[in-house]
Amino acid sequence: MKHIFQSGKKSGKPVLLLLHGTGGDERGLLPLAEIVDPEASILSVRGNVLEHGMPRFFKRLAEGVFDEEDLIFRTNELNHFLDEAASKYQFDRENIVAIGYSNGANIAASLLFHYAHSLKAAILHHPMVPRRGIDLPDLSGKKVFIAAGINDPICPQQESLELQQLLEGAQAAVTVHWEHHGHQLTMSEVQAAKQWYEQL
Repeated sequence: MKHIFQSGKKSGKPVLLLLHGTGGDERGLLPLAEIVDPEASILSVRGNVLEHGMPRFFKRLAEGVFDEEDLIFRTNELNHFLDEAASKYQFDRENIVAIGYSNGANIAASLLFHYAHSLKAAILHHPMVPRRGIDLPDLSGKKVFIAAGINDPICPQQESLELQQLLEGAQAAVTVHWEHHGHQLTMSEVQAAKQWYEQL
């Protein structure tokens, strides 16, 4: 997978896994990582799927309708890539914190839904429920921050609440931060994520 790795200034800090939204790339969320933790290592990945020329992490059938078969395949692909990257760049595979926006938040949530040890924690900006009707792994000890917009036309409030319930049902500790905006990524939610991250 096309990616950027930047070694952090302080060993022992988490590796921030950056996962962009539709049409983004591996450079788009670098300023976000600099705000959340300027001393952490960064692994920023570009999605392997193109939709009308725009990079994504998995296919969709329509707005808000995921291609479930491709989602499962791409989630496994990303999890395997993280194994390889940890070996190549010699970082702790158990110490990855994902920061995802929109489509990137969805693939991060899917990692948690499918692989209990894929992430230590996750910051999900405007995520949706990746899959329904499946048994989640035991996520005890995992922490998740969800930033959601009250007026988000792409990701309705109910999506965030349902995702919270599913993750908490799997024993994850979930914090939800609400913004009075739509689907855009705001500085106030990034600052809220930073405050949450500092308590990990």
